[in-house]
Amino acid sequence: MIIAALLDKQPAFSFEFFLPRPPEALDPLFDHVRELAPLKPSYVTLTYRAGEGGREKNVAAAARIQDDFGIPAASHVTGFVHTRREIAEFLDRLEERGVANVLALRGDLPEGARPGSSGDREFPHAVDLVRFIRERGGFRIGVAGYPETHPEAASPDDDLRRLAAKVRSGGEWVTTQLFFDNASYFGFVERARKAGVHVPVVPGIMPVTNYSQLKRFSALCGVRLPAPMREHVERLKGSPEALAAFGVDYATRQCRELLAGGAPGIHFYTLNRARATAEILSRLRTH
Repeated sequence: MIIAALLDKQPAFSFEFFLPRPPEALDPLFDHVRELAPLKPSYVTLTYRAGEGGREKNVAAAARIQDDFGIPAASHVTGFVHTRREIAEFLDRLEERGVANVLALRGDLPEGARPGSSGDREFPHAVDLVRFIRERGGFRIGVAGYPETHPEAASPDDDLRRLAAKVRSGGEWVTTQLFFDNASYFGFVERARKAGVHVPVVPGIMPVTNYSQLKRFSALCGVRLPAPMREHVERLKGSPEALAAFGVDYATRQCRELLAGGAPGIHFYTLNRARATAEILSRLRTH
């Protein structure tokens, strides 16, 4: 199933899962998938861990989710730390197992690497990976977008130029980084359209379930917390259950506004926690 086509059947709801670190088994991941499968997501995406058998785990997980649960899967493919040969081998394995959708990403910089330094990397930027996959053929390609600008971008305009280049090079849909202010998404989409990005732009939503995790992710991704939300989170940080309930309420309101404003769907960053995502999606579909 082509994910870009699924996004034409609005609204499309999708989930991101991350693979356990080697040598941990994949069983806990499939427990999460099993919990969420009855919600009939349009598709799921699977994070990619470089090295230590990460590629093989990604292939095995994506294939099993498609075969056993009947849910289309898109594998993350990160280029920065890999060679063309390694990426080609990974794509060959995905194709052999019937995985036809990928999310092409630069990937995190290795520890100690300076932003903007690519050295002799074969895929210094995500657009290089997108071109390579398109030229190879056989895959439908998604790319990432940043409503509040990539932390390493020289400027918002530069960031949009890079997004437009990824789309021109073969990107068929955009999944955004997480955000908590819907104005950031709507403004981003408007500016992206003016920059020539005319593919679906799917908002990425992360339900707040853990205070320290929220602080870490927001700092890492350069994500702004609106003042009212920040005040609630600070007030509830000592009560995990109350914070999680607030997170579900907040994300539900976010999603409703996004869908009413024309978003083609919602991509949930589940953090491999099924309960919050299941509750939000259940509310969206019943009210």
